[in-house]
Amino acid sequence: MKTEARTRSEGRGIRQVILFAALIVLAIPFAIPTIWMITSSFKPLAEIFRSPPSLFAENPTFAAYAEAFTFQPFARQYFNSVYIAVVVTAVVMVVSSLAGYAFARIRFRGANALFLVVLVGLLVPGEVTIVPLFQMFKSWGMINTHWPLILVTALAAPCVLATFIMRQFFLSLPVELEEAARIDGLGRPAIWWRICLPLSKPALSAVAILTFLASWNLYLEPTVYLTSPELFTLPQALTRYTDAYGGQMWNTQLAAATMTVVPMLIVFVVAQRQFVEGLAHSGLKG
Repeated sequence: MKTEARTRSEGRGIRQVILFAALIVLAIPFAIPTIWMITSSFKPLAEIFRSPPSLFAENPTFAAYAEAFTFQPFARQYFNSVYIAVVVTAVVMVVSSLAGYAFARIRFRGANALFLVVLVGLLVPGEVTIVPLFQMFKSWGMINTHWPLILVTALAAPCVLATFIMRQFFLSLPVELEEAARIDGLGRPAIWWRICLPLSKPALSAVAILTFLASWNLYLEPTVYLTSPELFTLPQALTRYTDAYGGQMWNTQLAAATMTVVPMLIVFVVAQRQFVEGLAHSGLKG
């Protein structure tokens, strides 16, 4: 019996080693471009195009990082992306949790049909509505401001997806919790705030990460609505690192891209457990 158990344990250990090795091999094509971006940001421009290429810098320098801030108002643009993403994420978390709770727990005529209408918002590409939205915001005097970036993102596809995630999570909560809260005299707002919301932290974490990423990566909308460099967000700012002849300043652009990407990687690595739990409870985990 001990021999059989030991054999099974050894077989399980070998399978895990093979699985981890296969995952590492599969991860290499995805990791190498990011590693190359980070290491090349420390290279002089001539070293980036040297043949044969090298992954790591022979003479690392921070000159490209300094130039990223002096060439254009990168610090201000970084702040723009951060505060817009934070505001959009906060709005989406509140709206989606309220809407998700309503669709999951409040029974009213046409609830399922209305929810399907809301989900249709995921099927409409942003490019289809960009022209009428531009005309609308222009009539409101909001062009070259951050209001379109906040309103469009907070009330469009990211909010629809977040509402779906929150609805699915609230449906998984036991009905007995809500019934007990009603016996204690709590109304719908109090149940949402004091019972359901604290239990939905995994789903809210998933919503926060997805929404923050959607806002952080916006490119089309800032390009359409913004014209002043000091109002640009990071994706738009990254395209402006060109010299007097229109050539790309690759080392400076890679340094700016590294400062743009690395914080998001850190956030995802730190919160990945909550992210996966939220998707699993929402029925989105494949």
